[in-house]
This record gives sequence, structure tokens and C-alpha cells, in this order.
Amino acid sequence: MNRNTPLDASLGAPVANWSEPPRPQTAPLVGAYAYLEPLSAEAHAALLHRAYVGQDHVWDYLPYGPFSSASQYHRWVRDQEALDDPWFYAIKNLETGSWEGVASYLRISPEAGSIEVGHINFSPALQRTRAATEAMYLMMAWAFESGYRRYEWKCNALNLGSRRAAQRLGFSYEGVFRQAGVVKGRNRDTAWFAAIDAEWPALKEAYAAWLSPSNFDADNRQKESLGDMTRLVRVAEDPAFL
Repeated sequence: MNRNTPLDASLGAPVANWSEPPRPQTAPLVGAYAYLEPLSAEAHAALLHRAYVGQDHVWDYLPYGPFSSASQYHRWVRDQEALDDPWFYAIKNLETGSWEGVASYLRISPEAGSIEVGHINFSPALQRTRAATEAMYLMMAWAFESGYRRYEWKCNALNLGSRRAAQRLGFSYEGVFRQAGVVKGRNRDTAWFAAIDAEWPALKEAYAAWLSPSNFDADNRQKESLGDMTRLVRVAEDPAFL
């Protein structure tokens, strides 16, 4: 076999006409239901802390929190806003007009064309809303349309809610890394999911169909689920739900 030919499949498929994408930008991500802007202690910390008060369970699978006071959370946000990885967004639910959650890009590797979404913390007010889904869509859209090839989702393998959300959003299951970390003094096995750029056109179409007002009845109940719409795109299902 001639290993000098670029078409040698044993060396991997050539990646043509691809260039390194940019790192996340300060411009907001704007949708019909959700508005995302870079997280700021001054602009968002107090309002976000108010959304989380009395909801300590939202911190269960995160490596930090809960925070005992607004000032403690403010300090944490101030530390995060100084970083470029992870790159945090505050999420405003445009239907309520309130800041109700955060999410970030992390493990940002433009040289590999890979980026992850994580540190997702939606207050109960944001969970199971169109704004929550659209926030995830807007972040995925920016990544793929900026030129990233791989978009990752990783979570504690015991966090079945996060694993279910990953599948619903169109991420394919890639396995569990055993004893991947120690978080808050406890073992963490990490479940891996990802979507790739070849899948983005079909995923984008699924999101557009689900977010369309025509997909909801007069009582705001969905007619078709996003999970059903993304099922044909996913190349592997999470065995936790088989």
C-alpha cells in the first residue's frame, strides 16, 4: 500500500478547505425566546442568584455551589468573567424578561475544530421552556457556523437528566469514561456525547421545526418532540434509555 497518497484511508480522510475557527466572541446570541450575553458579575450575578435561591439541587452535579449568599456568588461570577475558557453566557428568558440561567463553552480547541458546551445551570424557571432549548440551539449554531467540526457534551454519568437532554438536543452517545474525576469528594464517571458538522444541517432543521410557533398548541404544549426530530440524526443512542 502506498502510504504517500493523501487518499489512503488508513491515515484518515483528508480535511479539505478547513481553517481554524475563531474563539467565542463578545457579541450576544439572539433568538426569539432567548438572549445570551457574556456573563458579568455587575450585570447578572444578583439577578441570577435570586433565580437560584432555595433551589440548591441545581448545583448537585456541578463542581461548585451552592452559594450561601449573593456576595459569594458575585465573587464566583467575577472570577469566571475574567477567563476565556470556560466562556460563560448569562441567559435571559425573553418570555419572562428575566435572567434565569448560564451556560458556557469550554475546552475550546480551535486548532482541532472542537468545542464543548457545559457548566449548564438552568434555574427551575428556565427549565423545560422554549428559551432553554433555544439557548442550546444558539450556542450550537454559533459553533458550527463559525467553523467548528465537533461540538461536545459531557456530564456526570449519574446525571440522567443531563444525559437525556443531550440526546434530545441531537448529541450522539460516545461512551462513559470511568473514574474520570473526583468532584466534591465523590467519584465521577463521565458520559460523553457529541455532534459533528456533517450533522448540523439536519439538526438545524429539527430545531427550526421544533421552535416554530406552529409546533405548539393554544396551551403552549408541543405537538412534536425535539427528541423524535433528532432521532434520525443521532448515530448512537445512550444505553441508559434503551
